[in-house]
Amino acid sequence: MPSYDTLVEAINDLKKRGFDHDFNLEQDRLYCKQLKMHYRPKEFMITEVHRFEGMSDPDDNSVLYAIETSNHDKGVLVDAYGTYSEALSDEMLAKLKASYQQ
Repeated sequence: MPSYDTLVEAINDLKKRGFDHDFNLEQDRLYCKQLKMHYRPKEFMITEVHRFEGMSDPDDNSVLYAIETSNHDKGVLVDAYGTYSEALSDEMLAKLKASYQQ
């Protein structure tokens, strides 16, 4: 898996590799505005995870997920550490957490 110095560098490289959609977290699924599609946890897999820590501000920490859906749509999800954790379903939290242990 590639290593990146910045979030922007990682996003740009993933886009070049076909991860060209943007996903957003909802309580129990992902949403892709470009495709107007929702994906439940069983309908996507996380193929890469990249963590970035802010140099001067701990609030700048983020995680970048490279995602492929069951119908082969590929894209990225950017999440600040813990930002959405309270609003997510147990199934979605488990899916995201499992990706850290790969």
